[in-house]
Amino acid sequence: MRVLIPGISGILGRRSARRLVELGHTVAGLDRRPFRDAPPGVEVHEVDIRKRAAEDVFRTFRPEVVLHMATVNHFAAHGEERYRINLGGTRAVFEHCRRWGVEHAVFVGRHTFFGASAESPLYHSEDEPPMGLATFPELADLVAADLYAGSEIWRFPKRTTTVLRFCYTLGPSGHGTLASFLRGNVVPGVLGFDPLFQFMHEDDVVDALVRTIETRPRGVFNVAGPPPVPLGVLVRETGRKLLRLPEALHAHLSGRLGLPRLTRGALSHVKFPIVIDDKAFRQTTGFEHRFDEARAMAEYRAAFPPAEHAAGGVLSRIVPWSR
Repeated sequence: MRVLIPGISGILGRRSARRLVELGHTVAGLDRRPFRDAPPGVEVHEVDIRKRAAEDVFRTFRPEVVLHMATVNHFAAHGEERYRINLGGTRAVFEHCRRWGVEHAVFVGRHTFFGASAESPLYHSEDEPPMGLATFPELADLVAADLYAGSEIWRFPKRTTTVLRFCYTLGPSGHGTLASFLRGNVVPGVLGFDPLFQFMHEDDVVDALVRTIETRPRGVFNVAGPPPVPLGVLVRETGRKLLRLPEALHAHLSGRLGLPRLTRGALSHVKFPIVIDDKAFRQTTGFEHRFDEARAMAEYRAAFPPAEHAAGGVLSRIVPWSR
């Protein structure tokens, strides 16, 4: 099949392209970033998905499948730029799909769509609405893009549209929001909370994307791997130190003394879990994850070993109950 990947130059886009080429598919990509070591035969067009040149790629390549991965989180872009990339870019992708007869469109979303709050159920099913926008407004553009992609399912029933909501990824590339959160030697938690974190190995993400292209499921699907683990276990097994801070201190210490920078909205994700039920995707596509949680954490730790630095000692003196 001819597969076009908007966002091909990201870590998961590159891995997906290589796997699809190995399986005999013809692959092309769109991205503003270069993909210098692209596999032979893979056309990479360095254009903005919202520009006329992107539609020319649809017109000339005539993809049968579009794997839309060109979205960003609140760490990678801010404010209006996120809306232009996530919502504007998603709208452009689906408009091109309609105009040029794409048979199968896949939108790659995130499980953070559901948001984190004290009122949320432990396991989220696909038909639940987003509940975290009041506490985490930075998610609004990704939620809007997800809902727009989902509306294509019933607005254009002749085309197969698949919306995938992936949990966090973790693995040796250090790709993704969770991997960035764990990058330092000290990881901040909230005193009195130890939420579950759900993640899957990045190679399992690629497997799930390939299964989606092969089976062409129609609808919205949660995608996950092994069972979730508490934040304390995740931090310990990746070799980091968990610093449990009173909630009021987070805003003052965010981005300082070696701690990751978190927005006020992101704080809810350090207090409450976001765990998804992926039964429908497994039953529909036959997907099975290959890497358990221990393997994913171990590979991340090997690729990004903790480095001792002064921040840990300073913070331990400031907050003596950290562990």
